[in-house]
Amino acid sequence: MTSFVDSHCHINFPELYANIDTIFSKMVSNKVTHALCVSVTLDKFPDIFKIANTYPHIFASVGVHPDYEDIDEPTIEELCHFAKEKKVVAIGETGLDYFRVQGDLTWQRDRFRTHIKAAVQSNLPLIIHTRNAAEDTLKIMREEGADKVGGVMHCFTESLDVALEAIKLNFYISFSGIVTFKNALELKEVVKSIPLDRILIETDSPYLAPVPYRGKMNDPSNVIYVAEEIAKLKNISVEEVGQVTTNNFFRLFSKCSPSN
Repeated sequence: MTSFVDSHCHINFPELYANIDTIFSKMVSNKVTHALCVSVTLDKFPDIFKIANTYPHIFASVGVHPDYEDIDEPTIEELCHFAKEKKVVAIGETGLDYFRVQGDLTWQRDRFRTHIKAAVQSNLPLIIHTRNAAEDTLKIMREEGADKVGGVMHCFTESLDVALEAIKLNFYISFSGIVTFKNALELKEVVKSIPLDRILIETDSPYLAPVPYRGKMNDPSNVIYVAEEIAKLKNISVEEVGQVTTNNFFRLFSKCSPSN
């Protein structure tokens, strides 16, 4: 049976959580069997944890997004503590963002290192966000031994060279609705050039709704449109994309059980 997994969403955000039953019905209609709800701040982590513990097909991560500047810095100990929970399957969203945040970003790089150290200690994969910072992101990944646990380069928008370097470091490449946009020509070439067994699919909802819903609020049911675009670009069936990316998801996030 064809199925799909949304490897990165934020269904704890109020605009999605308010309609969670409707979203779950749409997921069933589009054969989206599971989703990973990704943490961006520790103060909202309890909301994610509650959702993951309430709904068997939803998993959680723990981490602090690089865009949040004036907040308490997470410690390795805090992240490792939350990582012990059964439904917490990854560390992140972490990484570097030189687009949204400017100035002395030493704190951002230090936070990224903290997350990698916690992932290695917890033996959990990383969810990495990088924007206008690929060189430093890869450098820190190498220096901190991120390849020991691997992970995913989420909502990938970088070059083929960056994708290949990340794959060498034991990482998967995840594509969002951006890949369906007409002007995403370089990104479409990345899809064509990397093996399907290193690809994940995601929505990053409520953001980045794919064509034909571009500009509207996104939700995990729309990950099927990302799969359809990848199938078209690789000249394979959407069923194959669903099967392989689902297998990739459960291989990477090995704490997840597909039977849930």
